[in-house]
Amino acid sequence: MIKFLLIVNRQGQLRLRKYFEEKVVTHGEQREIIRQCLSAVDKQNFLVEFKDFTVVYKKYGNLYFIAGITSNENELAVLELMHHMVETLDKYFDRVSEIDILYSLDRVHMVIDEMVVNGYILETSQPRILVPLQLLDVARK
Repeated sequence: MIKFLLIVNRQGQLRLRKYFEEKVVTHGEQREIIRQCLSAVDKQNFLVEFKDFTVVYKKYGNLYFIAGITSNENELAVLELMHHMVETLDKYFDRVSEIDILYSLDRVHMVIDEMVVNGYILETSQPRILVPLQLLDVARK
């Protein structure tokens, strides 16, 4: 199960926070998780053990995607989910950037909500994930 998802920039500034369980980390613990992920010496490593869960992270451009997962969740599946999330956002925003995430936070949350429900991966089909966003865009015009 995925407990939380964070998106931060290279300076460690939080750009998105999504909890799938009651707040599992305090603000201080969240800063510590971000610090550990940003300061990883081994660039091949994508895991950090923290408290009673595992933190999976991946850098895409200037952004770090960080997920806290339970011990029974597959780390590689979560990495694949992050990659798929970035590809979906790239397709929607035509090369997603930190600015897109900042100014279209509702759209990013919609993509995450379509992909992950209650901490479990539900949908991976990019066209199905983008349909609600495209319908919303059409309705706004």
